[in-house]
Amino acid sequence: MQTGSAIFTATGRSARRVWRSLGATLGPCLLIAAWLGVSSGVPALAQSGGSGGPTFALIDHNGKPFSGAVLVGRPYAIFFGFTHCPDVCPTTLIAMSNALRRLGAAGDRLTMVFVSVDPERDTPEQLRRYLSSFDARIVGLTGTQAQVAAAAQGWKAFHNKIPEDDGTYTIVHSAYVYLMDRANRLVGTTGFQDSEEEQAAKLRRLID
Repeated sequence: MQTGSAIFTATGRSARRVWRSLGATLGPCLLIAAWLGVSSGVPALAQSGGSGGPTFALIDHNGKPFSGAVLVGRPYAIFFGFTHCPDVCPTTLIAMSNALRRLGAAGDRLTMVFVSVDPERDTPEQLRRYLSSFDARIVGLTGTQAQVAAAAQGWKAFHNKIPEDDGTYTIVHSAYVYLMDRANRLVGTTGFQDSEEEQAAKLRRLID
């Protein structure tokens, strides 16, 4: 897996413009929560009395239909991002790949899911190319705009498309990795705010 410095390139002026724009919309406190992927409590999904998590229907990075039903009876971790993300997504996927390696064979009992919130650019082929740099057990998912929006809403995963000066765009999004148990219940989160040791420990508890 490549971990060259380019993958961690800072967003520079583009990032500052994005976060100024988002800050004007959300206010400084929510902006900080959106950036860090943390809050004073657990995400809203976990506050529903322990009920089952969302269902969804998307397409995997091999172009095959993939629904939440596939995950029934199996713990999984799910993260929302996009392949053109300059820092948070590759950093998170590298950390998750390292955590899976720490788990060894036990990691095979966990499904790691990466859902693109940029279906316009993230075709199955693009996801497959992108994920080739990370652990092969990570499943990439995309779909129509409506399918992706429905899946993100199920976890209340924030994402917002921001135009760039050059006519392209970037996406600001939540940075949670949602940890789901065998009963499809949200039991916690992890992300780049945790050390890799902490991330691996959380995934091990999820499996056990």
